[in-house]
Amino acid sequence: MDDLDLKILRLLQKNGRLSYREIARELKVAVGTVYNRMKKMEEKGIILRFVPVIDYEKVGFGLTAIIGVRANGKKIVDIEREVAKHPRVTSVYDVTGEYDVYILAKFTDREDMNRFVKWLLSIDGVERTNTSVVMQIVKEGTEVEL
Repeated sequence: MDDLDLKILRLLQKNGRLSYREIARELKVAVGTVYNRMKKMEEKGIILRFVPVIDYEKVGFGLTAIIGVRANGKKIVDIEREVAKHPRVTSVYDVTGEYDVYILAKFTDREDMNRFVKWLLSIDGVERTNTSVVMQIVKEGTEVEL
């Protein structure tokens, strides 16, 4: 990765729908250069995918929860894989500290969250959970200044 790659990534973070031509114009390089750079970043797993940023509340998912999971050490990886498949889960983090795993998930309402937590507790190796309901989302995103 060099400075040009970082410039391309910065532009894509702001607007993932930019065309190769628009990026090339902005950076004053050839369209082929942008295409080749982006292709290489995809092949290397730097660019994983292109997705829209959705306001989940506006599409019916008004409840966000952060759930800590304490698990049997031998089962942690299996639990993480199972949880990651769940359609309400946006992130799964293997962490240090009091809990072994943190889950970020979106729900339509309390009952939806309740069903998820009960399902989570039924997974073999899950010993305990602690759910925090997000009261207000101050910042949510995937961008990091590059």
